[in-house]
Amino acid sequence: MTGRQRREQLLDIGRHLFAERGFDGTTIEEIAARAVVAKPVVYEHFGGKEGLYAVVVDREVQRLLNMTQSALTEGNPHQLLERAALAFLDYIEESSDGFRILVRDSPMATGTGGFASFLSDIARRVEHILGREFTARGYDSKLAPMYAQMLVGMIALTGQWWLDARTPNREQVAAHLVNLAWNGLSGLEAQPTADTRIRRLARDTPVEPVTPITPITPTTP
Repeated sequence: MTGRQRREQLLDIGRHLFAERGFDGTTIEEIAARAVVAKPVVYEHFGGKEGLYAVVVDREVQRLLNMTQSALTEGNPHQLLERAALAFLDYIEESSDGFRILVRDSPMATGTGGFASFLSDIARRVEHILGREFTARGYDSKLAPMYAQMLVGMIALTGQWWLDARTPNREQVAAHLVNLAWNGLSGLEAQPTADTRIRRLARDTPVEPVTPITPITPTTP
């Protein structure tokens, strides 16, 4: 193999093992054994397990980011939401090992910041879309960042569930996600408030005094 081919081989092996066993459960010895090379070869390319892991995570984050950002290029808000959800599910289906790695806690800071950083990047893009929609509907556009986090979080958690469930298919899952999110957005109140009526009723309702029980005095036979 050329140096580049060997590097790609080690990345593929490491990616599979990290997805299957996690960072702590994967060893340099096993990576080298599966590649049929000596351990120093792995160190030569990546400096150690941490370096190999960082490259794997960076690649997966970038791939997922590219797929979802490409889906957010044009279309009305409803179409953009549907395309983004479908792109996210496409990635999970095509790169299940990569997604399993991303949703685990990273043992180190990577170049792109990992899965949490990816979600923040997508939320910032969604934030602008929601901001325009809020303005058009007369809502406070300053709330768009919060709603973007809610929306992206909902899609991400659904993706983690679907990673193992795989039913219904990705088109149906995307449709249901959009159904919940869009119908919810279309029915937003301009100034939503928590319903405090139950607490207020409980506080204001007078409590009837408890009639004390008169003790029974035993009679002498």
